[in-house]
Amino acid sequence: MTKQTQKIISRILFYAVLLIVAIYLLFPFYWALNSSFKTENQLQMTPATFVPRDPTTNEVAFSLNNYKGVFQNKDFGRGLINSTIVAVSTTVLSLVVGAFAAFALGKLRFRGRTPSLYLILSMTMFPQVAVLTGLYAVIRQLELPAIPSMILSYMLFTLPFTTWVMTSFFKELPSELMQSAQVDGATPFQTFYKILLPLTLPALVTTGLLAFISAWNEYLFALTFTTIESSARTVPVVMALFTGQISRQEPFGEIMAAAILVTIPLLILVLVFQQKIVEGLTAGAVKG
Repeated sequence: MTKQTQKIISRILFYAVLLIVAIYLLFPFYWALNSSFKTENQLQMTPATFVPRDPTTNEVAFSLNNYKGVFQNKDFGRGLINSTIVAVSTTVLSLVVGAFAAFALGKLRFRGRTPSLYLILSMTMFPQVAVLTGLYAVIRQLELPAIPSMILSYMLFTLPFTTWVMTSFFKELPSELMQSAQVDGATPFQTFYKILLPLTLPALVTTGLLAFISAWNEYLFALTFTTIESSARTVPVVMALFTGQISRQEPFGEIMAAAILVTIPLLILVLVFQQKIVEGLTAGAVKG
């Protein structure tokens, strides 16, 4: 077998594996989109169709009833607002506090820096359910409203992750930058926000987006903290509590339509910041 033949076979295998992975990852999203355009009768068709079809004529027939039902649901609109407030607040606070902590851990010398890093890393290993009961008792004792409670509780997981990732970026920045700033009379704080922080913008975007997605999709804490204050429910909780228009009906189509609508903001964010995301993911990959 010649080298040219081996190269062709390798390329075919590579694209075949790539196609399989792409189908595996995209098919759930496609099926949700397909189901969101089906009526109740179309969803009950056997076998299931890959495009919405009329049960009697078998012709392609799209329906917007599920989307109309979602938009008419007042709880869904309020849930979108609550999710936006919680996710944005969690992301901003995690980035602000995490950037300061990462600067100290990555560029300043003090006793206990390495144990502090491993302590921060260990905080990301605890499952949510392990701290939920104790955290809920503390929140009830402090009598905090549901939305601030969710923001503070989400930061238990987004803040350690943000700090750990940002620390590695600050470590990779040349120490000569700080030394030059000190020679010019800049304070450590001025060096941080005027020189070093702008250089970590790709890392801020990447970690911020991941923190936003984590807070946007969180369900367990949101369900627990909004059991009493139903007006503070976020989108995942509202979707889980959807009720059908008919008694004992599972509103599968409306849930799929809501899932598509909830995913759109995340897709927009990824498309807008895709260049910074790539820079953040590949930063430090090449030395020299």
